[in-house]
Amino acid sequence: MQLLSLSGAVIGGIVGGAVALIIVICVIWYITTHNSLIGLKNDVEESFSAMDVQMKKRYDLIPNLVETCKGYAKHESETFTRVTEARNAAIAARNSGGSSAASGVDRISAERELSSSLRTLLNFVQEQYPQLKADSQFNNLSRQLEQVEEEIARSRKYYNAKIKIFNNKIEKFPSSIVANKMKLERRPFFEIEDASERVAPKVKFD
Repeated sequence: MQLLSLSGAVIGGIVGGAVALIIVICVIWYITTHNSLIGLKNDVEESFSAMDVQMKKRYDLIPNLVETCKGYAKHESETFTRVTEARNAAIAARNSGGSSAASGVDRISAERELSSSLRTLLNFVQEQYPQLKADSQFNNLSRQLEQVEEEIARSRKYYNAKIKIFNNKIEKFPSSIVANKMKLERRPFFEIEDASERVAPKVKFD
């Protein structure tokens, strides 16, 4: 009986130790996964901030560009108004916190509309007012805008790559368990639906 009691105690100790080991492993996995998700979340926000800096540069360039164009096309108020309103809407979406999952959709939509209206303006003045090519102010703004658009395109590509990694991590099992506990949500890609708009606006007149 004493031998059986001793054997039972040994088995109980082994089982208890195994359970404790499993619990430790699970805790370590949870902490590691939690920290990994935080790192990915911060990567996404950092990459969005880099893109946001370039977008702000575009916001700052647009008023001067519009005013320069107005000097040659004073009667095209509808075109200028559309660009100005699209810029204001994009700024409003940015100020509302456009990097979150829900508001990010609004931000993307506003930026898409701004790109479209800006492209319309540039194409229009290029066709209707070729004399703008002699305006040094316009040429300078055009070059700056083209550089900013190229930076936005590069930043968007990098941001989308980070978003893909983040979305995969929070949706795949078992890391999705931790993501749900952290209330992390899938974030939208910063995409432009129209394939023709994937190319940055060309604003050079030479």
